[in-house]
Amino acid sequence: MITVGFAPAALALAVLFAPAAFGQTYTVEVHPTLNDLDIKIETVEATGMLVVKLTNDTERKVRCKLRFDASPQTPYRSTVNVDPGETEQSVFRAQRKWFAVGVEVECEAAQP
Repeated sequence: MITVGFAPAALALAVLFAPAAFGQTYTVEVHPTLNDLDIKIETVEATGMLVVKLTNDTERKVRCKLRFDASPQTPYRSTVNVDPGETEQSVFRAQRKWFAVGVEVECEAAQP
């Protein structure tokens, strides 16, 4: 039988650091302004990025402006157009360590 002396130590380190690699390490606060539109907002938290999914349950195309604030990282803005009955997403990637992310979502009916 062949044994490797460093295998238990490597396994212990892998188990120790695995939760940090896959777990959420920040909180998310969503501040929606939906202007009476039927829009569903879902957040998907992952280490190193945040995905905001927007589902348009209206009969009109909508435009949503998102502002992500995850101090000390520079705020990030994006605009998402969502067709009726569709789901679109905006992805915010970490460039620095963050602990809390505030997301302002403002949606309005798109102009024809």
